[in-house]
Amino acid sequence: METTAAFAGLRCTDCGTVHGADVAHRCPDCGGSLDATYDYDAADVSPADLEPDASAGIAAYADLLPFPADALVTAGEGATPLVACPGLADDLGVAEVYVKDEGHNTTGAALDRGLALAVTAAAATHDATDVAVPSMGNGGQAAAAYAARAGLESHSFVPSRTPFVNKAMINVHGGDMSVVGGRYADAVDAFEEAMSEEDWYSLAAFETPYRHEGAKTLAYEIAAQSDWTAPDAVVHPTGHGTELVGLHRGARELAELGLVDGEPRLYAAQAGGCAPIAAAWEDGAEDTEVWETPDTIVGPLEIPDPAGGSRVIDALEATGGAAVATGDQAILEGAVTLAEAGITMGASGGAAYSGAQTLAEQGAFDPDDVVVLVNPTTGNKEADILRSHLMSKGI
Repeated sequence: METTAAFAGLRCTDCGTVHGADVAHRCPDCGGSLDATYDYDAADVSPADLEPDASAGIAAYADLLPFPADALVTAGEGATPLVACPGLADDLGVAEVYVKDEGHNTTGAALDRGLALAVTAAAATHDATDVAVPSMGNGGQAAAAYAARAGLESHSFVPSRTPFVNKAMINVHGGDMSVVGGRYADAVDAFEEAMSEEDWYSLAAFETPYRHEGAKTLAYEIAAQSDWTAPDAVVHPTGHGTELVGLHRGARELAELGLVDGEPRLYAAQAGGCAPIAAAWEDGAEDTEVWETPDTIVGPLEIPDPAGGSRVIDALEATGGAAVATGDQAILEGAVTLAEAGITMGASGGAAYSGAQTLAEQGAFDPDDVVVLVNPTTGNKEADILRSHLMSKGI
């Protein structure tokens, strides 16, 4: 398949070997994860080339993606709003707070960016007929939607506690769904068993190099919507870490290209009942350990063995950020606070605000800081969780 002028191959993060786009998943030499690499001189991009365009989807950023615009499987993802929340700035003791509302993506989740690019690779580069993914729900819905767009069959493996809306929409998009009793780890086991028997293209986090590559477009938009200045800090609810690692890649690219001055500090926000990244960060570890008893009502954050754990830690260290965990009640209260500011907020988005509150108490922010909170999911998928929270308070 044709690639863009700037695309220079897939570099292994472990051994450094560079492979062509024909390599489907991990490094064939050592099994390490792969990152797209570019000849930035060949890209020759300006701010005008990276302006968000809702009609184009991620194709608006094709100059810094592996595949040309006319080959990308898009459905209007991206170009999500960056909403000023001055009341929250007062609460956090900073100059400005914005919410990057990823709930406005095609299927209502930040995962759309990465899965659009990963499905493109599956269809156009590897001639796949089927794609598969283990998911807490949002990834399964996004995979089904983009696979349908590309004319592929999709197979999603979700735990039984996945929200009804996600389950319904996987099927509505034409996807095949296996509902697995138990939690996310059980869905992963079922996925891996099926993959050992089927010739399906895996869309699992960090198995394909393209999910975190598509996620980097979030950094482009934050910069473009901030008049090409980097915010001081970005707080991102984090499960596997594909979006945060992508955010770091995008911010670093913009700095290397001279389009912005510096990079934001990145903060990973997790739920206290399943916080392997925050625990590893607190311990000064280079990688995460499996969280033995995951237990949080915030499903998208209940990832006990994050595939990108070490890479998230590297991104936090590189930017001077940190990882933080807060309890379910604080997360739900954070989501309600953001909703009262007019954002259609998912429960997982509340982790960004409750995490920011804890970080503010720890002195992570300066009074003149500009802070961006990422809402990764629309509130419509998790409305029952938030309503139950209000009812428990007698509201």
